Amino acid sequence: MRCAVVTAAGTTKNADDGNGTPEPRAGGAAAADTPLPRPLLRSAVELYLDLHAHPELSGHEHRTADRLAARLAEHGCTVTRSVGGGHGLVGMLRNGPGPTVLLRTELDALPVTEATGLPYASTVPGVMHACGHDLHIAAVAGAVALLAASRTAWRGTVLVVGQPEEETLSGARSLLEDGRLYERFGVPDAVLAQHAAQLPAGTLAHAPAGGPPLMAGSVAVEAVLHGRGGHAATPHLNVDPVLMAAATVLRLRTVVAEATAPAEQAVLTVGSVRAGERGNITPDHAELSLTIRAFTEPALDRLAAAAERVVRAEAAASGAPRAPGFTVTARSPALRPDPALTARVRRAHEALLGPGRVLDLGGSAATEDFPHYASGGVPAAYWMLGTTGAGPWRTARAGGAPVPPNHAPGFAPDVRAALPVGIRALAAAARQVLDPGPAGDREATS
Repeated sequence: MRCAVVTAAGTTKNADDGNGTPEPRAGGAAAADTPLPRPLLRSAVELYLDLHAHPELSGHEHRTADRLAARLAEHGCTVTRSVGGGHGLVGMLRNGPGPTVLLRTELDALPVTEATGLPYASTVPGVMHACGHDLHIAAVAGAVALLAASRTAWRGTVLVVGQPEEETLSGARSLLEDGRLYERFGVPDAVLAQHAAQLPAGTLAHAPAGGPPLMAGSVAVEAVLHGRGGHAATPHLNVDPVLMAAATVLRLRTVVAEATAPAEQAVLTVGSVRAGERGNITPDHAELSLTIRAFTEPALDRLAAAAERVVRAEAAASGAPRAPGFTVTARSPALRPDPALTARVRRAHEALLGPGRVLDLGGSAATEDFPHYASGGVPAAYWMLGTTGAGPWRTARAGGAPVPPNHAPGFAPDVRAALPVGIRALAAAARQVLDPGPAGDREATS
């Protein structure tokens, strides 16, 4: 497996592709058209490396929030902490009267054991930035630095939201509802975000106009199946919740086929089953965590109702002593970027990178809680940031080892190629919302 080695100077030395051919320099020709200031890029890379080595799970993002808050303050932002009661934060960069643009980044990592072999791999056992949130944070910090250094080119306010608990799909609503985000800091004229994706590093991808949602909506559920615990030698006296859970999981796998039309796209995943401590003890309960994904609200409702019927029916069939628990812990709508704002942002990205490096992307069954920021009609733009280096991309295209996806232990963005593009993409998108400065230059980058 190829690994990227980031030097102290903030550049990356890439191993060859296995044929003795060095991989191309990060960002390609377009990224070199107007190079980022070296101190800015070095600072962003150092932040990325530190965050990657010190990931924090959802709800525990204290150190991560500290690091982002410190960087935003360095660039002139007024920072408010503990927004929403957790580790959420808001940085505000004012630059005269004008529109407000909100840049969102996530803070949390995943309960995944890293297996990349990178020299800056996670130092926290069982926890990894396996979804690129560390890259997102470094990119937004770099974009704010770029905007702060080019104040003569724009007018308005930049809001940076550091959102905890994205992986549990609860952070956005906590900030908006418990933290009264828009009441306290103003309703933005647009909200922007990007996400790491299995695309060639140095590229961006947008949802095409008139296409399907960029991401599915989802419902997250915790189910508890109640049995009767006892000695493993007396199964006739017990009600085994492990067997009950196994039957439930198998039946849940049929829900999508039975409750959706053939043309509909939907996914139901049981991602966790927890029961018991010892092989000679029948436990008294089992817990299931499941996620339902679909592209319409009626489909989500229908699948959630079908899943609940299965859970209750299997409990009844097993003679459970009491009804199971079935709790929806989070829900997020499908992600539909605003067409007009997306068109403007896409044009800016094409001017930045060239049309050939700004791609169309079809709908994905992945889920985000970002759509909550668009509630009430706030325009939102969201795009994907390519993170796959040239060597792994060529290998996968040739039928070799597939690129490790997000949430996999081997997920390893090519930071040298992806980070500069992520910084410039966010800054260029923000300038499409902000008023131009006296020179009327919306595309200034320094």
